[in-house]
Amino acid sequence: MSTVAVVASAPSVVTQMVGSGLIGVREGLETGIVVMILVAFLVKSDRRDALKWVWTGVLAAVAMVAVVFTVIHLGTSTVTGLTAEIIAGVASLIAVAIVTGMVLWMRSAAASISGTLKAGMARALDVGPVAVTSLTFLAVGREGIETALLMVGYAENTNGSSWPLLGLLAGIAVAAILTVLLYFGAVRIDFARFFRWTGVFLVFVAAGILAYGLRALQIGGILPGGSATAFDISDTWDAGSWYGTVVAGIFNFRPEPTVLQVAAWVLYLVVVLPLFLRRPKAVPRVTAPQPQPAAS
Repeated sequence: MSTVAVVASAPSVVTQMVGSGLIGVREGLETGIVVMILVAFLVKSDRRDALKWVWTGVLAAVAMVAVVFTVIHLGTSTVTGLTAEIIAGVASLIAVAIVTGMVLWMRSAAASISGTLKAGMARALDVGPVAVTSLTFLAVGREGIETALLMVGYAENTNGSSWPLLGLLAGIAVAAILTVLLYFGAVRIDFARFFRWTGVFLVFVAAGILAYGLRALQIGGILPGGSATAFDISDTWDAGSWYGTVVAGIFNFRPEPTVLQVAAWVLYLVVVLPLFLRRPKAVPRVTAPQPQPAAS
């Protein structure tokens, strides 16, 4: 491969890894915080014996997310032609709907998630190991499914490249290290600010996936307006340049979008961004029960 080809491909590789890496850090840290809360609760409650059930739930959730990602990815990559466009479009719209719901839910539940998890774990401990494992599985799996759906829609624009997956794994590894450091008090993060700005990033990513999904359905003949171009800046916008690769790779931007794509993109941001950025209501804290002294 020539030096010119290597230089030309570098922005694409970096973009794919950085974009998916940001998703990995954000979603991985969100998942890590959930696990950290549960582990800290059990340690503080002197129930270290239940930690193995927490890790069992974590491993089961990771396996489930891997299966979901694989099934969706194979479903969108093993077919060709108009059928492939239709499947990719439907999968993208489903991903946008679920991810949007999860992002908005996390925004409203962020202030109470610690107390909710602690209260749930307290009840699960009374029920038994299966309840502890199930609670962890659902809490971690919810975050994992969001990540898988984001990556399915995100990777549709990378022509089967493995770089987005590598970037995601690198981001998750960084999040895991940060979670451990947070647990032991080695680092501190302004979580409100971190999740606010990364959440805005995810909203824009979801808006791009929405536009991509609609365009795929237009190409597949399911939606009209495939030839109604809103604008065309392809003469001045170099899609193969570093900036074109960055914007297309992360936000699915094209220099010749259809009217439906632009309208849906704008409407999505106008509706979802204010909902996400509004200040959540304050909720009372829930403290962990203290271990009972042994009977004399």
